[in-house]
Parts: sequence; C-alpha cells; structure tokens
Amino acid sequence: MTTFQRARNEEQREIRRRAILDVAAAMLTEMPVAQVSLNELSRRVGLAKSNVLRYFESREAVLLELLDVALRAWLEHLDVALADAVDADAPATERADRLAATIATSLAEQPVLCDLLGAQAAVLERNVSPQIAAGYKHAALANVDTMVGLVRRHLPELAEPAAFRFVAAAVLVTGAVWTHAQPSAAMLAAYEADPELAALRLDFGSTLRELLEVFLAGLLVRAAS
Repeated sequence: MTTFQRARNEEQREIRRRAILDVAAAMLTEMPVAQVSLNELSRRVGLAKSNVLRYFESREAVLLELLDVALRAWLEHLDVALADAVDADAPATERADRLAATIATSLAEQPVLCDLLGAQAAVLERNVSPQIAAGYKHAALANVDTMVGLVRRHLPELAEPAAFRFVAAAVLVTGAVWTHAQPSAAMLAAYEADPELAALRLDFGSTLRELLEVFLAGLLVRAAS
C-alpha cells in the first residue's frame, strides 16, 4: 500500500490518477470485476475513499477507463496477430475463418478484457455521469473504427457498414459468451454430476470462434449478392 500526500498541482493529480488505475488493473488480475470494490481499491492505493472519488467519480468510472486501455492494447496485439495469421492470397472464406479464429484466440488470452466486456452494459455503464458515459463512448467508437479497419484490411470484400456490423456483433457476443463460460460453483457441480448437462458448458474460445465464423460467412454471402 502506498501513502500519498495531498496533490498540489496537475502533475501530482495525474500521478494519483495513474496510481489508482494501476492498482485497479492489478486487482483485476487477482479477482473478477464483480469483486473489485472501491473500499479495497482505496485501501491498496493508500487514500481515503473520499479522496479516490476526487479523481474518479465511481468504481465504474475507473473500470471503464481500464476497459478502454485494455481494448487499445488488445487491438495493437490483434493487428500483429492478423498479419501473421491471414494469407492475403487465400480465398475470402478462408481469410474470414482465419480472421474469426485469430480474434477468438487473442481474446481468450485476455481474460481481464473479456471480463470487463461482460460487465460493461449491465454494470460499468450504470453508475457514471453523462459526461463520463459520453467520454467512454467516444473512445469506444475510436476503438471500433480501428477494428473495422483491421477487418477490412484482411477482408476487403466487406464494405465498411458490414465490417462495422461484424465488429459490433463481435464485441457484444464476446461479453455474452465470456459470462456464460464462467459458471458458478453450483453449475460446475451440476455439470460434473450429470453428463447430459455437461454438454451445456461452453468453452469460450471455440464458442466465440464458431459464432464469429457464422457472422462473417453470412456477411460475405450478403456482400456477394
């Protein structure tokens, strides 16, 4: 735990903000989003909760900013991964499958990002001011534009509106599949006790890949017609 003196200028305030974000990011590597509390964050940062609220209006505001940071970092990784995975000379259907597989694999390697996406609409966007909400959504649009560019670079058969629909669907389905692929202890016990129920347990990576493949296949058919 770090103990801070009162911030006297903008540079010191930015240091405090960065420290809060760094501690919250570290907490997310130890526990799911649902368990990250403002009280524990304040304790680890070494500030009273009221002082943390001087820098971020709520726990959710902290986590939304971390979601944006995580998305931007993932997109940089995805850019490199797609360049290695997708053969520009392959047929469109093959490139689409490689695109879907690479996105799914790279997301499976980012559990914190997936957990944040799973909590975004139901939790993170519920306890923030209109100003914070608008700022996050502008950042989200920039991230979507970046991903649309990546998709069209490797699958130019899709016009920009179709690529946008795919990216929007990919973000939505990632959060949904992640949530369902993290069963509770009771669900795990039920799956283990009843082999018929075990078929309902989702594997995140393979389920996401299959859904993204279907989305892209349908969009390619529409584009061709």
